[in-house]
Amino acid sequence: MTGTDVLDLWDASAREHPDAPALVTAHRVLSYRDADRLTDAWAASLAARGARPGELVGLAFGDPARTVLGMLAALKAGAGFTVLDERLPPAARAELVHRTAAAVWLGDGGHAPEGAYVPAAPDGGEGADGTEGPGAARPAARAAASDAAYVLFTSGSTGRPKGTVVERDALRRFAGAVAGRLGLTPRDRWLQVASLGFDVLIEEVFPAFAVGAAVVCREDSRALDAEELHIALSRTRTTVVELSTQYWLEYARWLEHTGTTTPAALRTVVVGGERMDPRPYRAWQARQPAGLAHVYGLTECTVSSTFYTGLLPDDAEEVPLGTPLRDVEISIRRDGRRVPDGETGEIHIGGPLLARGFLDDEAATARRFVPDPEASRPGARLYVTGDLGRIDADGQLVFRGRADDQIKIRGHRLEPARVERALCAVAGVDQAVVFPDPEAGTALWAFTVPADPAAAPRPGGAERLTGADRDALVAPLEAELPDWAVPRVLYRVSALPKNPHGKVDKRRLATWATAGTGAGAPPVPCAPRPGPGDPLGGVLDLFREVLDVPGLGPDDDFFDHGGQSLLAMRLLARLRESHPAAAGLRASALFASPTPRLLAKALTDRENART
Repeated sequence: MTGTDVLDLWDASAREHPDAPALVTAHRVLSYRDADRLTDAWAASLAARGARPGELVGLAFGDPARTVLGMLAALKAGAGFTVLDERLPPAARAELVHRTAAAVWLGDGGHAPEGAYVPAAPDGGEGADGTEGPGAARPAARAAASDAAYVLFTSGSTGRPKGTVVERDALRRFAGAVAGRLGLTPRDRWLQVASLGFDVLIEEVFPAFAVGAAVVCREDSRALDAEELHIALSRTRTTVVELSTQYWLEYARWLEHTGTTTPAALRTVVVGGERMDPRPYRAWQARQPAGLAHVYGLTECTVSSTFYTGLLPDDAEEVPLGTPLRDVEISIRRDGRRVPDGETGEIHIGGPLLARGFLDDEAATARRFVPDPEASRPGARLYVTGDLGRIDADGQLVFRGRADDQIKIRGHRLEPARVERALCAVAGVDQAVVFPDPEAGTALWAFTVPADPAAAPRPGGAERLTGADRDALVAPLEAELPDWAVPRVLYRVSALPKNPHGKVDKRRLATWATAGTGAGAPPVPCAPRPGPGDPLGGVLDLFREVLDVPGLGPDDDFFDHGGQSLLAMRLLARLRESHPAAAGLRASALFASPTPRLLAKALTDRENART
C-alpha cells in the first residue's frame, strides 16, 4: 500500500479493481468505478460551495450508504468531514453544528441542519440541484498530510463533548494497518453496523477501501437485533463485522439459544468497547467457525490501537487487548516513566496515529496529549488514556481497570459526574450518584437523595421510582444527553452511604436496590398471572425474565423498568422462540407497545392478520 494521502489508497483500489463492489446496499451495488465517478461529482459540488483543505463538510444522512459516500467526497474535495448523530437531542445537535462551523452540510434526514442538500449524481439523477453537470471532475486541490480528515465527538468530564481532530496521514496509516492486521483482501465484505456518529464507522469503511474490499450498508441507521444481524450477515455474504462487547454477547446468546453457527462466509468478528469476560470468549472459540479479534482503542488515537486474535488459554483470567498496530506505540507508565513488563500502570499511546487534539480546546489537548519525556525524536507525544494495564509474558496488553471514575456504557465513554450534575439540576434533587448495573453493565442506575427529607425513604433502603416520579427526572436528561447516557433505573435513598475511604459505597447501594428482589429478601407483590391460553401470560413472563423484575405487572412499561436497546433485542429474540407472530418484529415495536398487555395484543393482531 503506497501513497502519501488516504485518497491514494482509494485511487489504487479503484484503478486495480474497477469492477469490484465498493458499496453494497439492499437495492444497489456500486462498483469502484461507479462510486469513484459519483463521489468525484459530489466533491466538485462541495468544492463549489466552499469545501477545501482546512474546512469541514458536515454529514447528516439517515442513510449509511450516503454517509459513506459523503465521507469519501469530502476527502476528495480536500476537506475533512464530521458526522451528526441523529440520536442526539436537538439542543446537543445544534451545539455541534455551531462548534464544527462546517463550510457546507450534506444531508436529507430530519436531523439535518438548514441548508443541507444532496448533490447531483453524475447522470443528473436523484438529488440534482443544477449546480454540476454530468461527469464532474474531482477538484484539483491537494490536501496536506496534516490537514484534518475528520472530527468526531466524544463525551468529556466537563459535560461538553470533545471534538477529536484526526489528520489525513493518521487515517491513511490506520486504514493500511487494520487491513494488514486482519488480512483483508478484495474478496472481503465488511458489514457497517455502528452508529453513524461513532468512531467505529471509520474502522468499518477505510480499511476495506484500502484493499478494494466492499462495505455493506444497511437500509437505515436503526440497530439490528441478533436475528436480524444474522440474516443480514448471511444474505450479504459478509466476511467481517465489528460489534460492541454487549452487542456481541447478545448475538452469541442468540446463536446458543437457537443452536445456530455463524454464516459460512463470516470469517472474523471484531469485538471491543468494554472489558471482555473470558468465559463467553472461550465458549465462542470452541463452537463458532468465525474467529474473534478483540480490539482496544480510543477516538483520540484513531479508533483501534491494539488487536488480539489468538486462542485464549484455558487458564487466562482476562482476554488480552492484544499487540499494537503498525505505527502505534503502547507503553505502561507511572508519572510519565515506563514500568517493567508485568507491572500495572497507566496505558499511554504514542505514534503517528494520534489525533491532532481537541477542536478549539487547547487546555484539554494539553492535558491528554503530552510530550514523551523518553522519546528520541523531537515533538513526540503520548496520549494519556486513563486506563490501567500491564504487558504480560507474551507481550500482550492486558486491561486492569480505570485510573479515574470514567466508565464505558454500550461502547461509549462516559464521566458519571456529567449525568450526576444533570440530575442535581432537577428541582427537588439534592445529591445523585450514577453507575452501571452490576449484573450486565449495559444500563445506568441512578440513586438520588431528595432535597426534602420528608420525601426520602427509610434509612438503609432504596425506593425504585416509577411513573410520574421517574419521568420528572428522566425527561430533563433526555433533552440534554444521548440515549445511552440516560439512567433507565432510578432509586431514591435517604443518604448516600460511604465506605471507609469516604467514597460513595456503590456496592451497598446495589444491595439496597436488590433487597426487594434478591435471594432471602421479602417477596415483591406480583400482579396476578393471566390464566391458561391467554398470550399475555407468556409475554409477561418474558418481560419479567429479561428485566429481572419478578413483580412486573401487565401494564408496567418496559423502559420504566430499565429497558434499553440491548434488552429490547433480547426480549424480541426470546419472544420469537415461543410466539410465531413475533417473527419479523423489530425491537422498535416496543416503543409502540411498551407494556406486556400492549405487546401481547400486538402479537395477537399480527397472528389474526396472518390467518
